Parts: sequence; structure tokens; C-alpha cells
Amino acid sequence: MAIVGYARVSTDEQDTAAQVMALKAAGATLIFEDKASGASQTRAELTRALNRVGQGDTLLVVRIDRLARSLNHLLQIVEDLSQKGAYFRSLSDQFDTSSAQGLLMMQMLGAFAEFERRLIKERTLAGVAAAKARGAKPGNPKMIAHDPTAILELKISHKDRHLAQLIDGRMAWLPIVERLRPHQTWRYTLLEVQRLKNLNRTFSYRTLIKSCQLLVNSGHAKPEILLAAPRNSARSSVVHKVGYYLKTNPQASLRSIAQWLDEIREPTPRGMGGWTPEAVRRIKSQGIEIGIIPRTGSVANMGHGRAASPSWGIRQHWRNAY
Repeated sequence: MAIVGYARVSTDEQDTAAQVMALKAAGATLIFEDKASGASQTRAELTRALNRVGQGDTLLVVRIDRLARSLNHLLQIVEDLSQKGAYFRSLSDQFDTSSAQGLLMMQMLGAFAEFERRLIKERTLAGVAAAKARGAKPGNPKMIAHDPTAILELKISHKDRHLAQLIDGRMAWLPIVERLRPHQTWRYTLLEVQRLKNLNRTFSYRTLIKSCQLLVNSGHAKPEILLAAPRNSARSSVVHKVGYYLKTNPQASLRSIAQWLDEIREPTPRGMGGWTPEAVRRIKSQGIEIGIIPRTGSVANMGHGRAASPSWGIRQHWRNAY
């Protein structure tokens, strides 16, 4: 299994040569180097390194502070690697999640991070209560006075914080977007993202596109995802609908799918008449070509038996989605 190294300069150390030498000595066969300090949010090489690490591989750093900006950032990276079946190792800090001891240490760090968050929250609430008891008004005095400089600084701070949160949590959903875009429409991509479990945020059509634009501009996502989808990528939506129907009715015949498309009032390619098994077969072939419909477990032959009636939930799902 591969050992992927990652090195980054610091404010005091503007050269990664020493880190690279240590990583190579530890067995790293591929090394990514970021030339920006921790103050910069753009770490394109870290993104490449994380994308390169696969199942059974190990991400190797010389020190933890060369990898993560904070404990929460570190835990997020380790969790992303764990979901891939990959490991994390730090030479100086003796962390190695491929061992039971190293994994236990990371779990303890996670518990301490949660404890710290709760402690900060309690102290903040206690401080606010004490200030109110003294008659002080809560909030920033400059903001209360509508100081233009303070308002501008707050907007910049919110923007930076939002970008940092996107960067830290992107590995939970961005790989799906980069796999589907620009071959599939944004609407279909949104449906696939919304299916993800344990997603720590929700997306609308607009916020998904906006989030991707921010990540591309900061160098944390592939620019190609913002390209326009081909006009025939979804045919436009009927291929996705048939693919979704087959996931819940894998043994459905072409005839039953045609009847279902008529029931949900899906227009035919020619815009007139009803759906035929042959038209469904062509749509299904397109879905197989672009990877929406699997080649195995294919639809049953046209069949002349009684078609299975789709549930109201599936019909309503696609009426709402499109």
C-alpha cells in the first residue's frame, strides 16, 4: 500500500526540503508540497494529496501542525481518511491510526475537542449573564453604533469563516460533485448529495452551486465542475427518473416503466403520444452509458404481463424535484 507524504512551509521555515527528506526516509513514494503558510486558506496540494490517498494507503506528515490548522480540522481529515479505509501517521508526534494505540489516541483527542467546545460555550453563557447583571448591553459597541468599518470587518470575517467551514467539511460531499459534474445537471447532482448520510450541512440548489464556486476559487475543487452540463446529459431529466425508479423496482419491465412515465406525465421525446417499451429501452441504454443505470441487474424483457404500479411516493418525489 502506498505512503503519501505531505509537507508545508511555516512562518519560520520557508523551505520544505528537511520535511521532504524525512518523509522519503520514512518510505513516502509520493510527496505533495504546499508553499503557502498556515495563514492562507488555499492548500491545493493538500487537496491533491487527500484525493490521491486510497484504501489501505497512509497519509504521512513530519508534524501534525504541518497538516491541520486546528484540532477539529485534524479530526475531520482523519475521519475522511478512515471512511476511505486509509490511515494517518505523524513522524514527530507518534500518531499512527493503523495501530490500535494510535486510533485510541485520536478518539481521545476527539473527546477532548468536544469537551473544549462545551466548556467554551458554558463560559460564554456565564460571561453574558454576568455582563447583563452589571447592566452592560450585550454585543459589539461599534456594531450597535453602526460603524461602517466594523460592519465591513464583520462581513469579511463571516466570509472567511464560511470558507474555512466549507474547506474542512468538503470531503463529505465534494467527491460526489466532482464525480458527477459537469456530465450531470446540478439538479441531479443535488439529489445525489442530499442522499448522503451523516452530512453536517444541508444544501439547496443555489447554495450547492455557490459553495462549489467558493471552493474552486480557493483552489480546493476542480474548475471543471462549474462547466455547463451537456444538453443531452439528462435527456434531460427522464434518464435520472428511470434510474431512480429502477433503484426501487430493479425487476421492472420496460412496459411497466413506460406506464409509470405516463402516470407521472413525463413528456415523450417527441412530445406527443404515450411512452412505449422501445422508447424506454433507448432511455435505459443512455442511462447505462453515462453510469446512472448499472449494467448488471438490468430491466426485465418487455413482457406482456401486468405491470407493477409504482408507489405514490415515487411519483410525488419526481413531481417535486422537477
